[in-house]
Amino acid sequence: MTPDFNLLITLDALLEEGSVAGAARRLGLSASAMSRALARLRETTGDPLLVRAGRGLIPTPRAQILRDQVARLVQETRAVLRPQQEVDPASLERTFRLRSSDGFVEAVGPALLARLAVEAPGVRLHFLAKTDKGSGPLRRGELDFETGVIGATTAPELRTQALFQDHFVAVVRPGHPLCDGPLTASRYAEARHVLVSRRGQPHSPVDEALATLGLTRTVATLVPGFATALALVRGSNLVATVPHLHCASLLGDLVALPLPFALPGIRIALLWHPSQDADPGHRWLRALIRDTCARPPYHTGATDTP
Repeated sequence: MTPDFNLLITLDALLEEGSVAGAARRLGLSASAMSRALARLRETTGDPLLVRAGRGLIPTPRAQILRDQVARLVQETRAVLRPQQEVDPASLERTFRLRSSDGFVEAVGPALLARLAVEAPGVRLHFLAKTDKGSGPLRRGELDFETGVIGATTAPELRTQALFQDHFVAVVRPGHPLCDGPLTASRYAEARHVLVSRRGQPHSPVDEALATLGLTRTVATLVPGFATALALVRGSNLVATVPHLHCASLLGDLVALPLPFALPGIRIALLWHPSQDADPGHRWLRALIRDTCARPPYHTGATDTP
């Protein structure tokens, strides 16, 4: 038979008050209702619990043993059911895991870690490599956050928060021929390119934009990440087309050139599973990441969305 856990609250009041009338007043019940509850407790525990001594009641040896245990259980139950309080970052001890592509860590990571060291020294933020866009790790609680571009493959149940808007630029080494004179769409298309594609796709929105102008480009090589692409650009005449803010810290002495054709920008977002929504620590770190990305050179103007 499933036990009635409400009896724990009744037993706690009876043992604390040592009186049916006192326990009834404490719980807002009638004396007769409390007497019936005591009868149920006696039947459930197989012990009288409270026995008459003169005009009062005294606890049995079993009740004396149970008193502290019951009080602790009731206190813990109330704590479980109480709304969560705001977290104190200075005393928070916790490790969070954020999966992101290369570029985000280099661009935003230093500022985030610097703020954590001051505001929440007990918090550790681990950055994990982003090998795919599957939402399974977020669902299973293996990840706390992910950054990326919201698209058709994004799981619909995930919560999202826009962090900043980015635009693409063409990146070349210093002294590259494209640095001499105006960069036109034709000159861009005639160059040799390194294409960034984590999934190994041979085409990108750049190729679609060029096609509308009747142009095609030569992709000399394909790599899975921005850092690798920029490393190749640094030692060759290849051109890499990358999101500017996302890769700003990776550029070094490389030259970023505005694209000579229209290409839609991207919105970098923070993603998490709704099971984390109400967690105070998770909520606090979300706000910290959002605030960090709201500072120059990043911008944000969106709110949490279901």
